[in-house]
Amino acid sequence: MAAVPAPPPGGLRGAIDLSPLVARQNQQAAQSARGPAPDGQQAPPSDVVVEVGDAEFPQLVELSRTVPVVVALVATWSTPSQDLAVSLRRVVESAAGRLLLAIVDADASPQIAQAFQAQSIPTVVAVVAGSPVPLFAGVLPEERMGPLFDQVLELAAQNGVTGTVPGVAGADQEGAPAAEPEPEPLPPLHQEAYAAIDRQDYAEAARLFRTAIAQDPRDAAAPAALAQVELLDRLRTVPAEARTAAADDPKDVAAALAVADLDVAGGHVEDAFDRLLDAFATASGDDRTAIRTRLLDYFNLTGTDDPRVVAARRRLATLLY
Repeated sequence: MAAVPAPPPGGLRGAIDLSPLVARQNQQAAQSARGPAPDGQQAPPSDVVVEVGDAEFPQLVELSRTVPVVVALVATWSTPSQDLAVSLRRVVESAAGRLLLAIVDADASPQIAQAFQAQSIPTVVAVVAGSPVPLFAGVLPEERMGPLFDQVLELAAQNGVTGTVPGVAGADQEGAPAAEPEPEPLPPLHQEAYAAIDRQDYAEAARLFRTAIAQDPRDAAAPAALAQVELLDRLRTVPAEARTAAADDPKDVAAALAVADLDVAGGHVEDAFDRLLDAFATASGDDRTAIRTRLLDYFNLTGTDDPRVVAARRRLATLLY
């Protein structure tokens, strides 16, 4: 079996700590987690199996900086998808909280499938430190999944991703990774924004982060959090034909911006930078302003000291002057 490829350095930066939010989503989504039990009954709830859609997926990308996320792109009409979900569930549960399985209905969440450039269903991809790691398409025998996921865990450890899913029994026993420390309390406005994110009211969360910035310009976390929330909001309305439109007309700025959002959500930060910088080179007027503003948002998301941001800033400066 080929070795799992290493993701590029960096990935989406953590603007706010979303792991408690994801833990709550785990509990809610476990009630309907995909993958029937062998006897045809619904599988029992699991702390390490969640069902996510387009709106929630960026939060799982964020969580991948703490624990590797195995993403299964499946379909309700596909029997191989359902069989694969059962096998994946067993293997991930045996990892005692060191892996999280995110099951995605590719028909209901086309943006995620597009972000991972899935060519067939089912497709399985890992996300480690915000970067995608392709694993396999189709159905893999369960006995081969264990060694493959061991490679994912090794890769995660090399990138400093050694946490566990909160609340998993046995995850803190001897020989297992220690639990992550409790996060520092968020400032009041951040807490309110966090609650708005929890109920998917991204417009309100964005308003609160703007207020936080206005009240304290030294609040370094708020600009990145604002960019993240605005990305979450935009992802809900990305048209399914965005990639086709962008390919048909490289000068279609609206399509370029939409596809760049998909790329960032999928961990393809460099692709997003290159796409928008190429568009910026031929744009003018309001289009040029919109592209520059979006790039600055991505720089905040990724981290200003990230080498990919440094390179993109250098090229943007060249194009400006």
